Amino acid sequence: MLRNPHDAEPYEPQADEPEHHALVGNDTASRLDEAILGGERRYTLSELIDRTGLSREFIESYWRWMGLPVTHPTERWFTQGDETALREIAALFESEQMDRRAQMTFVRSLGHTTERLALWQVEALVEHLARRHELDETSARLLALDRLPSVAETLGRQLEHAWRRQLAALTGRTAIEFAGARAGAPTDSHQLPLPRAVGFADIVSFTKRTAGLGSAELAEFVQRFEAGARDVITTAGGRVVKTIGDAVLFVADDVTTGAEVALGLAESTGRALGTAGPDEPEIPVRVGFVWGRVLSRFGDVFGPSVNLASRLTELAEPSTVLVDTATADSLAASSSYALTAQPERDVPGIGLLVPVRLQRAYTG
Repeated sequence: MLRNPHDAEPYEPQADEPEHHALVGNDTASRLDEAILGGERRYTLSELIDRTGLSREFIESYWRWMGLPVTHPTERWFTQGDETALREIAALFESEQMDRRAQMTFVRSLGHTTERLALWQVEALVEHLARRHELDETSARLLALDRLPSVAETLGRQLEHAWRRQLAALTGRTAIEFAGARAGAPTDSHQLPLPRAVGFADIVSFTKRTAGLGSAELAEFVQRFEAGARDVITTAGGRVVKTIGDAVLFVADDVTTGAEVALGLAESTGRALGTAGPDEPEIPVRVGFVWGRVLSRFGDVFGPSVNLASRLTELAEPSTVLVDTATADSLAASSSYALTAQPERDVPGIGLLVPVRLQRAYTG
């Protein structure tokens, strides 16, 4: 029978379930390790070099880029899966004639993303088990260790499915955006390649609002903000680049979508931003966004417009949106928006800046 996941019930170990104290120690670590990796660690570094025919430098670089450096080369540390992965990635690099810089970027993207993903998912499981079974932190973590082998296969398949869907979405957007571009057409080498709306939404008085919160309450507050912001951004047609503590960075492919994302975030305070309950605090944000050109690298965006959007966010009042004059000019032709110039400001690193408040143009 399905149960409400919010209804906690005391945890009672099952007859075939190891007690928590049995989960501590090398034997348990080995059992979990083998279950998660899909096989035992059977090869030393030298044996792996012999089996793959790859150089020691390449293999050590691969693991360092993954964030898992080989610190004990004489230990039996590698699995059959490691051998297969190394053969496949080396073949890809050779077929595509990738230089060392490209190789490093590809492997680091895998290591950085999956490290964060694994941590995020384990913490989510720990939180779930603590709530579900009314466990303390230590007991919840120990129980999570016992649960992980049974969920790892499903999570692995979900990861591949999500990656393919994201890759398809990216290639679709790219094909549409550059459909009219001519290969080899001359470009300004000093011009950043991608025109994008880029903006930040920053929680107002984050430190004050979270002062005194325990770990569970703080985690809930941050998760509510992030989940709510992501929903608003994706619904309006934008994309989340990253979250930075108490702020979220977003992009959109055209200036109007950028405006809708920014206004949606500013308007979605409290219960709308984060699906808060009636007794939970509001989460008002201030928003700045700019239409400009950016460089996309390492899953992030860079350029003067990103810096300008950040500064505008700092200047914005709670639940309002600020843009620069160039972005305001791009939106001025639309009857959907009202644009109001604000007093000129001298912003360090930017210079004199005239922020423009962006609002919806309501007609009676």
